[in-house]
Amino acid sequence: MSQRPDSVKSILFALGANAVIALAKFIAAAVTGSGSMLAEGIHSLVDTSNQGLLLAGLKKAKQPASDDHPLGHGKAIYFWSFIVALILFSLGGLFSIYEGLHKLETSEPLAYPSVAIGVLLFAIAAESISLWGCLREINKVRGQRSLPRWFRETRQSELLVVFGEDLAAILGLVFALIAVSLTAITGDPVFDACGSILIGVFLIIIAFLIGIEVKALLIGQGVESTVQVSMLAFLQNHSAIRRIFNLRTLQLGSDIMVAVKAQMTEQDSARKLLEDINRVEAEFRREFADVRWLFFEPDYQD
Repeated sequence: MSQRPDSVKSILFALGANAVIALAKFIAAAVTGSGSMLAEGIHSLVDTSNQGLLLAGLKKAKQPASDDHPLGHGKAIYFWSFIVALILFSLGGLFSIYEGLHKLETSEPLAYPSVAIGVLLFAIAAESISLWGCLREINKVRGQRSLPRWFRETRQSELLVVFGEDLAAILGLVFALIAVSLTAITGDPVFDACGSILIGVFLIIIAFLIGIEVKALLIGQGVESTVQVSMLAFLQNHSAIRRIFNLRTLQLGSDIMVAVKAQMTEQDSARKLLEDINRVEAEFRREFADVRWLFFEPDYQD
């Protein structure tokens, strides 16, 4: 299997970048009175809080199995990822739209636009570093897939959220930079207000897309199709297995549950049958290290 990406490293990259950026944006918003800058400051603060929630979710997901949770707590990260999508939608997107509409009504002038532009350029550079760190981890498992396809197929919700946030952050910063620059050139604060509204709309779109993907994981999804194909090929090519009837998988955070129903090559000796099953399970776990639960049912028909 491919090298597993380090989700914690990606989250920490984003957390550090957004904390510094949020502080810079709020200072710039206070100095300039820019609605786009304030919207961006709220956006970065929301992102910083979201990364804290993702770290808490990863910690919760590592708790051991119990009688109440026999398959562990791995899916906890999906719950917290969904909460992050809701926060991005409400505190990020809706507030930015509200701030933009408020600015349209008041038409307050923009002070010291050069300060806002400087902070936005700094923020774009910092967010680019964060996105680079995220993409480096994504590329460990993406293979030849495009980023949109990886976004739809990945089972790592925390990495999906960080990527979505970083992408939204950079595009939002570009919108804000254009809006502030137009306001500085024309003296018309309407551009700044419209920039805030556009940032809000884009955040809502990103939050909606993340929510759709995480919802599927919360309901219950199997492993990625490429991993499913590899598992099936491994079992079909094993000398101890004559035929595969069923292969069912369930992604549980970083862990995987697998259920196999198969006809074994050896059927006359019960001891030899059990030995073959144990051998298949041991070799399967070595090949697919993320498999935590493996249930094997020998049979002669489906």
